[in-house]
Parts: sequence; structure tokens; C-alpha cells
Amino acid sequence: MANTSQSTRRAALLVSAVAVLGLTTTACGGGSGTASGPQTQSGTAAPVGGDASADGSGTPVGSSSGSGTATGSSPAAASSGSATSTPSGSGSGDSARCHTSELKASVGGNDPGAGQENFPIVLTNSSGRTCTVRGYPGAAFVNASGTQLGPDPVRETSGGTGGAVTLKPGQSAWAGLTFSNPEISGAKTATPTTLVVTPPDEKASLDVKWTGGAVPVSGNSSSVRLTVFSAGTGA
Repeated sequence: MANTSQSTRRAALLVSAVAVLGLTTTACGGGSGTASGPQTQSGTAAPVGGDASADGSGTPVGSSSGSGTATGSSPAAASSGSATSTPSGSGSGDSARCHTSELKASVGGNDPGAGQENFPIVLTNSSGRTCTVRGYPGAAFVNASGTQLGPDPVRETSGGTGGAVTLKPGQSAWAGLTFSNPEISGAKTATPTTLVVTPPDEKASLDVKWTGGAVPVSGNSSSVRLTVFSAGTGA
């Protein structure tokens, strides 16, 4: 009886083992659907780096498919620009300006005061037409060999930039040329032979004989200053 009970238990264990083996084989044999990663379902977010957009069109948010914004312009800006790109009267500006060939230059007498030497640079319209000068002259002191003495004069801006001065034939405009008296300032000096004057907005210049004596060229208070043109001769 004991042998019969042991045989029965062995048979039961064998049947159980076969059953468990069958279940394990079934679970592993159909695993192709679960071996891959999670499946993306329709309507879920695009992968990072995809062309996602707020409107779902596939165009990256912030980009433009139109050519109007590619240049950074707008219809309003374009309209405004076209209306103001050519200021009124600018077409006659060059023709109204006095050219070097139409002018004569001279230097008026010194009007010293408060330790300053003050000379007027005078431009006179020698042409047969009316023209204008506006702004500062160019000026440089040179010696007999044509070498410039000292640095270029600086522009005096405290009095503003000035307006255009209209010159009929024979009329004049003047700009101030000022520097500290070298005997007072102690600046190093040189005596030029010529003052080279360039009218505003011109490249050609006019030579004026300099008779005003020594001028500062370096050291303390050696700056020569220029003012804008005003009507008259500065006398």
C-alpha cells in the first residue's frame, strides 16, 4: 500500500509539472507583440525635435511661410518709408549749395578778448547765382612748404549747428576761428603762411594768406576752434 501511494504521488507531480511546462511555453511562444517598445497611438504628441506647431500644420511655431516677414518689414513700414525716403526739397540741395569755384575766401581782422584770439573766416559768393552755405568750414594752417601745422581745428558745438545761409552774388557769410593767446596759455607755437579753407560739403579748398601771427600747435590750450557760418562778414 505504501508503494502504491508513492506511485500515485509521483504521477500527480508529473502531471502538474507537465501542466506548468505547457503554460510557460504558451506565454513565451506568443511574445512578439510585447517585445517591442510602447506603440505610439494616433493623436499623441510628436517626438522631441519633431515639427510640432500650435496649429498642427507641421510648420514650426514662430516661423513664417510668407515672404513678407522674411525681410523684417511690414506693409505699414514700407508705406511710411516710401513717403519719407526723399525729403522735400532735397533734389535741389546740391544745386543750391555754393561750390568752391563760386566762392572767394578771406580772413578778417582779429578781435581779441578774454585771452582769446578771434578771427572771422569769410566766404563771399563770387558767382552770378544765388547759393547757400551751411555748417562748418574746414581749416588748416600750413607753412611755406605746404606742411600742416598743428592738429585739425575742432568744431565749437555750444552755439548749435546753424542753418543755411543764403548768399546772393556778392554777399558773404562768416565762421569764427578762435584760439587761446599762446603768450597766456604757454602753448607751443608756429607761424603759418597760409590758412587752407574748405567750404562746407566741398572737397576743393581755397588758400588764404595768413597775417595773424603765431598760432598754437601743441601743448596747453592749443586747440583751434571753429564755429558755424552766419550771415555777414563778422566785422
